[in-house]
Amino acid sequence: MEVYTVIGVLLAAYLLGAVPFGYIITKLFSGKDVTQYESGRTGTTNTMRVAGWKAAIATGILDVLKGSAAVWLAHHFAPHSLWLQVLAPVSAIIGHNYSIFMIIRGEDGKFHLRGGAGGAPSVGGAIGLWWPSIFYILPIGVVLWLGVGYASLATLSVGIVAIIIFAYRALFEQAAWVYVAYGVLTEIVVLWALRPNIKRLINGTERVVGLRARLMNKA
Repeated sequence: MEVYTVIGVLLAAYLLGAVPFGYIITKLFSGKDVTQYESGRTGTTNTMRVAGWKAAIATGILDVLKGSAAVWLAHHFAPHSLWLQVLAPVSAIIGHNYSIFMIIRGEDGKFHLRGGAGGAPSVGGAIGLWWPSIFYILPIGVVLWLGVGYASLATLSVGIVAIIIFAYRALFEQAAWVYVAYGVLTEIVVLWALRPNIKRLINGTERVVGLRARLMNKA
């Protein structure tokens, strides 16, 4: 496999992941700049806070497709390279979290690349590698998001569940062990993006969402 193929696929995957669907959809639905509200992220959760459920669902679907499309892109150009098929969706997640299209000057006066936390494209990457993984990742994420009430925990669960799924398949179904690396790398990228949320989880000050948030508001 040519080096330029690897570079081209990873760059294309990054740019695909960098498309800020949450920003675009929030603008279309509400006219607001999602980066100016709440967490400032362009992912599903912040889109829901700013523009409502319909905008959040549209954002989530498109962000999931980023990760899946990155796998399909790698498979098309390098069908025999499992490592590239793993690294392409990771590159898309990095693009989603640190979008070249979302350069913003922070309060410190420095320029920063904004984006999401990587949950939805992480799900998409797992689906691209093995589509039935959605039946394991999605229910756990929904319970943590809606029931437990922490979007950050739902996001963190994706990589962990992916590790378990792909390790099980490697052990008992003769699948490639390299897919386990997808879960590990995904978890590392998401952990880095969610550093502030993890601190708030430890301190007990993390934002509550879903059914738990509604119950707390009623109380």
